[in-house]
Amino acid sequence: MELSNQALHQRKEAATVRGVGVMTQLYVDHAKNSELWDVEGRRYIDFTGGIGVLNTGHCHPKIIAAVEEQLKKFTHTCYQVFPYQGYVELAEKLNRMTPGTFEKRTALFSTGAEAAENAVKIARAATGRSGVIAFSGAFHGRTMMGMALTGKVVPYKAGFGPFPSDIYHIPFPVELHGITVADSLQALDRLFKADIDPKRVAAIMIEPVQGEGGFYQTPPELMRELRAICDLHGILLVADEVQCGFARTGKMFAMEHYDVVPDMLLMAKSLAGGFPLSAVTGRADVMNAANPGGLGGTYAGNPLAVAAALAVIDVIEEEGLVARSNQLGEQLRSRLEGLRGAVPEIAEVRGLGAMIAIEFSYPENHKPNPEFTKKVQAKALELGLVVLTCGVYYNVIRFLMPLTIQPEVFEEGLQLLAKAMQD
Repeated sequence: MELSNQALHQRKEAATVRGVGVMTQLYVDHAKNSELWDVEGRRYIDFTGGIGVLNTGHCHPKIIAAVEEQLKKFTHTCYQVFPYQGYVELAEKLNRMTPGTFEKRTALFSTGAEAAENAVKIARAATGRSGVIAFSGAFHGRTMMGMALTGKVVPYKAGFGPFPSDIYHIPFPVELHGITVADSLQALDRLFKADIDPKRVAAIMIEPVQGEGGFYQTPPELMRELRAICDLHGILLVADEVQCGFARTGKMFAMEHYDVVPDMLLMAKSLAGGFPLSAVTGRADVMNAANPGGLGGTYAGNPLAVAAALAVIDVIEEEGLVARSNQLGEQLRSRLEGLRGAVPEIAEVRGLGAMIAIEFSYPENHKPNPEFTKKVQAKALELGLVVLTCGVYYNVIRFLMPLTIQPEVFEEGLQLLAKAMQD
């Protein structure tokens, strides 16, 4: 019996929960690098990368080979029972690679949400404080603490409260929407005066480039001010690089675009090229604050995912994906800017490296335009190109194509995108 998207969708509707939102009704059969094919044999160009997971593409042969080799040895022991070399080797690499010349330590987990949760635990253990400050538009996961940290209600927080206490938000600076760095810092000052003593704040968590929030970069002047404020009050600065890490922004880590260093850095997504793995790397004295047994997890640092991560790091270096990220970003940005005359809905094209976004507004009043954004996404899918939306107003298309994408496939995708925006 031949599979069809419609038949599988009917089974999906009868068997799975509606709370797991699914963007398409297309069921994938196989994928390679930047392309995938559905069960009916239709090909699609993937500009989503599994929401930023596939910087090294679908099924990279070196990553698959590394996992196959590990698969023959063992698939699980629980690192907390029988440790293994791969975990230690990956921790050593991340300690060397991440920004900062101080002594570091790394803990491995399974998801970005786990990384965020454990960063809060570590910060509280290290400082003896409980308060955590995050930003509007931020996304840090769907667990209870992750939702508390996330600065977007629908769909992530609606109906799920109450959330863990002592979490506070200040506005993220987006000049396009009338919020400046000065506004953010004034809000932080008001927070310290009205809601929480800075001496009771354990950490400030921020994405160097917001992912779900709309691909807005943290302005360098804000990052410097946050570092100074953290140093003044003994607060830890935590950089969430779950989506923007591993060469996506034209640097190995987005924090390399700044002249300050965080106390902890969170990683996941493209760390392991499609296998579930996350990491928290930070100052040794901070990371060692938790007591033995306080961190970990049954699947944390899974050996197959660790093998994949070690291969990912090699692929990024060997194939020059940091430079490739900048090349792809320049090509994409140029093409999008060139469409302004034909597409008056374009409000802004922005991004670092290949972490590029295009924001749409109504030409007559410059307000966010989610309708046009949704139309472009749907038309692109119809043409065979898969793209993601994001932003608090749902009016942004973000681009997360694999950094290994073939030049001819990338060009084909850009042509389809232009057609979707102009039809």
